[in-house]
Amino acid sequence: MRLEGSKLSVAVILTAVGIAVVLGGTEIGSASGSLGRDDEHGLDENETATLWSNTPDECISTVEYERQYGETRTGMEELGNCTDITFKTPPDTAERWTAADYESLEGGDAETSIYPTHASRTDSVLIADAHATTFAIHPSTRTHLDANETIHYIAPEGELRGFVDYRIRLDGNSSIRNHGIEDVRLLRDGELVDATSGTHTPVFEYAFDGGGSATLTLEADINARVEREVGNETEVITDQVTVSEELDVEIYDLRASIYYASYPNGDSGVAIYQAQPWHGYTLSEDGEANVRGVWRYYTARETGWDELTHATRGGRETVGSDAMPVYVHAYPSELGPRAEPIRDGPEILEVWGTESSSPEPSLHETVEVDVVSAPYTRSYGLALRHDGVSRDAVAVDGIVRGVSAELIEPDGGAEREIRESELSLEIIDSNATAVTLGIELRDGETGEPIVLENPYEGPRFWLIGHDVREGYITIGDQRLRTNSEGIVEVTVSQPGIYTAEYHPGSWRSHTPAYLGDTATETWHPLATPTGWFTLLVDVIRYAIPFVIALYAAKRLGSFLKMRDEI
Repeated sequence: MRLEGSKLSVAVILTAVGIAVVLGGTEIGSASGSLGRDDEHGLDENETATLWSNTPDECISTVEYERQYGETRTGMEELGNCTDITFKTPPDTAERWTAADYESLEGGDAETSIYPTHASRTDSVLIADAHATTFAIHPSTRTHLDANETIHYIAPEGELRGFVDYRIRLDGNSSIRNHGIEDVRLLRDGELVDATSGTHTPVFEYAFDGGGSATLTLEADINARVEREVGNETEVITDQVTVSEELDVEIYDLRASIYYASYPNGDSGVAIYQAQPWHGYTLSEDGEANVRGVWRYYTARETGWDELTHATRGGRETVGSDAMPVYVHAYPSELGPRAEPIRDGPEILEVWGTESSSPEPSLHETVEVDVVSAPYTRSYGLALRHDGVSRDAVAVDGIVRGVSAELIEPDGGAEREIRESELSLEIIDSNATAVTLGIELRDGETGEPIVLENPYEGPRFWLIGHDVREGYITIGDQRLRTNSEGIVEVTVSQPGIYTAEYHPGSWRSHTPAYLGDTATETWHPLATPTGWFTLLVDVIRYAIPFVIALYAAKRLGSFLKMRDEI
């Protein structure tokens, strides 16, 4: 993208204000326009400038902006006119803007129905262009998981705003006796959540128990009664319709299973699992030790509300909408997951997740952010090690604003003890061609054997009195497991230095768990008496032909010398 006339001024702004982080965690992407400032929504100019990632990029110069709008823009407004502005955390600006903009939404009169272009409309005998359309639901986040899947996560507690409208069919002999929106309801999977008396702009506060996929339905009953003159008689016609719209969402009831461990040196281990996308972990009371997930955020208007159609008996007129809902969008960024602070922060030991394709095709064509372009790991769990974990302060924040996970300790407790292991390696038998090495693995604290043998590969009595666990020992290219006595033997034939290494199973699934250990032994045939004797025998055996040849040569030389003398 070319910044042209304002490229220099944007660069100056960035340098002048040090805008690496703005507005409580704002990051800079590329390519977005701005719909300008607004003083009626409770947002300042800088906050308003961040909302319009779905707007085509203008990037007009300062002079041109002042000519078009008759005012001087702020640095953030100039930046928003040329770039997409992204966030480290889900912002509240989308919800604040939407709630304020909703106040300007009004229904039509009896003969005019107003609806967004995507509304599903219903006609009946007396009622036409009737609809019930969701305006917005907050707090929520539209999450771009991959190229084909975008999930709308909503908070377990929030507000849904709707818009209901219709018009009455009349001819020259008719007059309206009464009409109206009788009831408006919110349902979850067909079950009533709340209802309100007739209004064009219903607002429902909800609190859902439990998470998972859900279908929310905005439903409204509309009735009308019309008088019609037929000759000398008056005919009364009554009509009633029910209109609705369904919204498929995922209730973001974030829950996390957590495990703790204590390392021998005093470090803490933490493993956290959650099924839904997560924003970040906090591990210390001051919030300095944390882990940022893969998700970043931008805000964009719902383009289906860009225009409103005014339908009357005489025709239809489409005009620009004064009410535009804005949503938070989440996308996987190149930046995560990562621990902070970078040098002295938590150590990420392991990441569990599933590989997903880049969601770049699912983003609006005008949105250009630092979305991953290659397949990425959508993590559902991390294992961490850090010396400053405060268990009372551990928190898992969600990708929906204001939602943090309920931390669940598994059955059997969340605590795991990590101990030192002791690995020993010694030669127990040898000859001139091979050596048998004995490997022994024991608990560094109690001296008890550590059993690694798979119980399904050996006698059942091995399990009695011993904890069989995951893990293995490597020596050379061989992978070994100890028996019920914590011992395993291996025979090698190549001279050299042999190092045995214990690779323990994950501490998340063992109590107690162990740290790895190594042991080294050197073997060479000459290091044993048998080896020396064998070497001597081999030397004599291989030397005999040379001795015979030498003796024959000497005898032949003596014979030839005698003949010369004769």
